[in-house]
Amino acid sequence: MDGLCTSNFNIFYKRYYRKCYLFAKSYVHDDWVAEDIASESLIKLWETAKLREIEHPQAFLFSILKNKSLDYLKHETTKQEVLSALSADGQRELAIRISTLEACDPDQLFSTEIQEIIQSTLNALPEQTRKIFMMSRFENLSRKEIADALGITKKGVEYHIGKALKSLQVDLKDYLPFFYFLLFYK
Repeated sequence: MDGLCTSNFNIFYKRYYRKCYLFAKSYVHDDWVAEDIASESLIKLWETAKLREIEHPQAFLFSILKNKSLDYLKHETTKQEVLSALSADGQRELAIRISTLEACDPDQLFSTEIQEIIQSTLNALPEQTRKIFMMSRFENLSRKEIADALGITKKGVEYHIGKALKSLQVDLKDYLPFFYFLLFYK
């Protein structure tokens, strides 16, 4: 690297690029990244040499290559840790969904306990709300049919059904699968 400041950059680049590339590639194991590290290191050495004399240019270049390679590897480590954590969270969430579904027993969904909670919740509702909900879910009437039968608007029917579902959601919070079945049943 004699005459670093006075020699032509292209000659300098061609002379040392391959060594820099191979050094970086041996650590980062990625052709594109190694090319970038080699090029950036040579440019940094060249620009620094234009500003001041570098006593040991090869050692300085090695230091630049080493630091740029380390920065890349540390960044990759952090990226892998984040991906691993996200993957672990996704795996846990999936495992919870699987175990919840496996534990879902259709016989339990229609157990006496749940029927009592539903009956108690419906009995606590205002009469109009209870009647509309029962017509919708237990008599299978459409919102239009209920509205026509009771002389109210479809929006009024939707309001009462929503009010009943909110009460049931609170009271059936421990029986979430059943609540979803009830919610999407109609």
